[in-house]
Amino acid sequence: MSLKIDNLHASIPGREILRGFTLEVKPGEVHAIMGPNGSGKSTLSKVLCGHEDYEVNSGSITMDGVDILEMEVDERSRAGLFLAFQYPFEIPGVSNANFIRAALQARLPKGDELDAVGYYKKLYQRMDQLEMNRSFTSRSVNEGFSGGEKKRNEILQMMMLEPKYVVMDETDSGLDIDALKVVSRGVNAMRSEERGFLVITHYQRLLDYIKPDIVHVMVDGRIVHSGGPELALELEAKGYEWAREELAAAVA
Repeated sequence: MSLKIDNLHASIPGREILRGFTLEVKPGEVHAIMGPNGSGKSTLSKVLCGHEDYEVNSGSITMDGVDILEMEVDERSRAGLFLAFQYPFEIPGVSNANFIRAALQARLPKGDELDAVGYYKKLYQRMDQLEMNRSFTSRSVNEGFSGGEKKRNEILQMMMLEPKYVVMDETDSGLDIDALKVVSRGVNAMRSEERGFLVITHYQRLLDYIKPDIVHVMVDGRIVHSGGPELALELEAKGYEWAREELAAAVA
């Protein structure tokens, strides 16, 4: 049981971005990926979730032993993969409550109906945890939301869908310290032995609140170094140049 990425090579037209990326995230684990701009971190998240602009050239991605590269985006989601976007999309005309309700309904066996009373009870509980006003249920998904509100809304969706594996693509981007604490509290509330997290970030500050089990350094489309939480502090102090040098020595 794991989200396993093995020797993954992926590209956009004319440029290879992921160059032999390998990682395994098991249920109950929180992995953090840090790296400089252009290292391929956001590309990894998009490839995991099936973004059509990226082509997988070789390698594999399996979730609990099942190949997900042949799945459509919605199939990956229903199978238990969730992506919290760096820049969440706006969906005019679709309310938050209806959007999440439709996503949950799509996960039920054919013919079953979502219990409306139970759904709204759980929705309001989760919104309270994230300090979200109840008025957000009737507002269009992310339309007119501030950056912090969009990120809280992403975590609300994650908390309602209860996925097996969560990929967070720079969720801390654009958050002030108060919003960062609230979002992190929501994530920590969902940590369990049945759920794995892959947290992608530039900065160590997020990892002050979401404590990782393992930290990986990504440079030039691959992991070049892994370690414990202390590795994030080392990166904060020293930057990424030493990691680039380590990669250069490895491929020389």
